[in-house]
Formats: sequence, structure tokens, C-alpha cells
Amino acid sequence: MKTLRYILLIITVGLLSSCLSELDQYPKTETTSSDVYAEAKNYKMVLGKLYASFVTTGQEKEGNNDLSSNSGEDYMRCYFNLQEAGTDELASTWLEGDKVGDITYLTWDENDPWVSDMYYRIYYTIALCNEFIRNSSDSHIARFTDAEQQDIINYRAEARFLRALAYSHALDLFRNIPFVSENDPVGSFIPPRYTGSQVFEYVEKELIDLEKDLLDRSECEYGRAPKAAAYALLSRLYLNAEVYIGEARYTECINYCLKVIDAGYSLEDDYRKLFNADNHKRTNEIIFSFPVDAEHTVSWGSTTYIICGSVSNTSDYQNPQDYGVKDGWGMFRVRGELPALFNENDNRALFFTEGQSQYLDELDNQNYGYFVEKWTNLTDAGEVASNTVEGGVNTDFPVFRLADVYLMLAESVIRGGSGSTKAQALRYVNDLRHRAFGDEYETNGKLKESELTKNFILDERARELYWECSRRTDLIRHDKFTTSSYVWQWKGGVKDGVAVDSKRNVYPIPSTDLTANPNLKND
Repeated sequence: MKTLRYILLIITVGLLSSCLSELDQYPKTETTSSDVYAEAKNYKMVLGKLYASFVTTGQEKEGNNDLSSNSGEDYMRCYFNLQEAGTDELASTWLEGDKVGDITYLTWDENDPWVSDMYYRIYYTIALCNEFIRNSSDSHIARFTDAEQQDIINYRAEARFLRALAYSHALDLFRNIPFVSENDPVGSFIPPRYTGSQVFEYVEKELIDLEKDLLDRSECEYGRAPKAAAYALLSRLYLNAEVYIGEARYTECINYCLKVIDAGYSLEDDYRKLFNADNHKRTNEIIFSFPVDAEHTVSWGSTTYIICGSVSNTSDYQNPQDYGVKDGWGMFRVRGELPALFNENDNRALFFTEGQSQYLDELDNQNYGYFVEKWTNLTDAGEVASNTVEGGVNTDFPVFRLADVYLMLAESVIRGGSGSTKAQALRYVNDLRHRAFGDEYETNGKLKESELTKNFILDERARELYWECSRRTDLIRHDKFTTSSYVWQWKGGVKDGVAVDSKRNVYPIPSTDLTANPNLKND
């Protein structure tokens, strides 16, 4: 059976108005929803569109975009910028050209192009999911065979999961947001404003309810969300509950981490292989990923942005072909504080350093800051996987993997959650350290129980998960994103770094939607 990576969508699901007051309209295309959903076989193709909405901009490589937006980029390029660009994990070279200066310096406002594009990308995906769910109700699918109905019930659960994932991103990034579901009227509808607590409760209930209809990992083809993906998202939701709702939910985080672990996942032996063009084979550790393919899911965002963007276009030392790309874009490196977190024997420290200084006298100068070698477009055999000039990369983006689950469990134990022990948490963290240090583990990598602290976990998450879109959220949870308790070069637009206003812990609702929806406001 073909995986979701290779399902080609043959219909255009449609365009979304720029105003959320019109968010939940039917697509304005010649092919109507009643035509699309007339046959059971079409449901899987539409489901493919829901997944693809995270990594593509529309129906074609260039043009025929789903949305008219400031930067015209896909969901994951927006998400990467908002989660990484303002942290110690990324230094942008192309501040003006890519318009990421305000994100980088933590000085954005409600008119920032990336904030706006992220917001509308999230709600576009939510709108697609709502339409799919509306058209896959029990009454809608009753005319199909029992087997077809069961398939569509599974698809519906996946659409609800993707919607919950998008809402969880909206909660994390924007907090108090408009809410719309499949039960709201189609057409002119002004969504109500949900508080962070209301969004949290909605996402939590959705994910718990999905357990009965999502497939087990053994039944789920690659690229689709299994039960464990819902468990992992619940774990992440509970880990950050104190930030979102002011209530500790670490015991629940531990419980769902254990559900993921009990599903039979295991660590990949080679850390590098989790981020190469054959990483779709790493289903032992990767719980759920966004498939990226240079032929079928082409965009200049997602992992193409990460891989091409992290290779220099001016260096006399770095060879783009060593990473499976034709040319480097030279768009970003890391700030010096990230490599400073690594022991020299840690094999996760995948940085290109020749000709580069560690710290940044200038932010947008490629000579300052190390380039990241973690992500590549190379196969396991070391061969170039695709033509990045014509189609981008073939490397998938791991949304959830077991290493993250181990670290979420450990942090929740340290923060007082029950259901696990510090000894068990230490064992899981040391499993990651053993992979990272190899033969040097016993002398340089093995952690003692007394060393397992909140600050250590924050640093270990950076070492294990850098450039996987978790750093901003992690820093906020540890009260270090906006405060003076941790500064990094160019935080707040100052070379040595400064604290910024705590309002920067959330992004603002774009001004365009404040105008369109009187229910919304920025606190």
C-alpha cells in the first residue's frame, strides 16, 4: 500500500478569505464539496490535503497558492521562524530580505508579516479540517459500505487530530484566540474569542476522545497519525499547562508519556539518521512526521528551508553537496550560546565551524556563528536524495519522537508529577546520553541522579532537539524567554542581550483580524 507521502491530491480544496469572519466558508471552486464527497475513495485524497497543508503552499510547486499571504510560505516555514528565530538556537543572515528582524530581536507587533502568515496558515488548516469532519459525519457516510465507513471514521479521527495540533500551535503562539468548529454555520460567521483555558480544555478533550478511532502504530501507514501521536501531543499540552492555564498537570504528562513508551517505540542508534532523507525509515523512534518529498510535496519551506538555509552561500570551506543540496542559501546559523551547551564528546554537536567564529559581533554576517549540519538531504548511503534546485529536499520533519517523550517525562518528574520515579527518568535521559556519547559515555556522558535538575533538562532539550521547533516554548516554560535570568547575544536587539517585555511570551493577533472580528483583542 502506498504511504501518505505518495498520495497525490487530484482536487483543489479551495481558497480561504483573508478574514476569519469568513473562515468557515465552503471552498470557492468549480468542484463543490458535494461532488468531492460523493465517493468514498475521495475521502483519503482530501485527507492527504489536510496533511499537506502543513508543508506546502498550494496545489503547485509555484503558483496556485491556497492563501494570499505576506511571504507566501508554508505553515512549517512560518512555525520554524516563530519558534526558533528569536531564540539562542538561530541567527538569521537575511534579516531584511526574509523580514525576520522583528522576530529575531523580539520587537514584533501586530503587523509583523510572519506573525500574520502563521496565524492565517493555522486557521486555513483548521478550516480544511472542519470541512472534512463536517462531511464525514455518521449520517454523511451511512450510504457507503461498512468497510468504507470504518476507513472514513479513521480518517475523521486523523482530521480531528490535525485540527487539535493546529489549535495547540495557536494556543501556544497566540493564547486567546478565535474558535470555530464543524458545528458552526458555513458562511458569514464571526468566531467567538476563546481564552487559553477554553482552548486547552477543547484540545485535551478532543485528543482523549480520539483514542478509540485512531489506528495503532502497527496498523497505520507512514505519514498518518497513530494513537501515539495523540498521546505525544497530550504530553506536550500537559507539560506546558502551567503556562497555558496556570495549573500544573505534570502527572498527566507522565501518564501519556508512558502510553507512548508502552506502544513499543525505541531509540534509533544513529542520531544523524533521524534527520536525513531516509528518515521515513526511522519509525522505531519517530512517532509522527510531516512527509516532505521533492516530487509530490514541493515547497521552499519546511525542511527545504531548514537544510538549504543552513548551508553557506559564501564560505570558502563548506561544500553544499556534503549536505545533499545544489547550493546553500546562507540564511541562518546558530548563536554562540547553543554550541556552548555541548561537551566536546557529544556527537549531537553537529556544527560546521571552519572559518566561522562561535559568537556574533554582527548578527546578519555569515562569518559569525556556526552552521548547523544536523539536517541533510542525503540518504543512508550518503547519496544526494533529490535536486534541491528543482524540487527541494526529501527529508521529513519529525513532529514527535521518542527522545522528546523521554525528556518530557523526566522534566515532569522533576517538577513533582507522580506516576514515575527519578530513577526511571534518569534511565531514560541516560539512554539519550549513551547514544550521544557512544564510547565516551561512561567517562563523559553518564548523568548522576543529583545532576538531573530543571536547568539540566532545559539544556538537554536544546542539545537533543535544537531546530525541531521547541526552543521558544521550552524557554517560556522555564521563564527564560523574556526575562533577565537568561540572555543571549542579540536578544532584545542588543549585542550582549537584554530582557524584553513579558508580553513577548505570546504573539499578537494580527491587526487585520482585529479589524475583521470585533470579538478579538490583544491584551
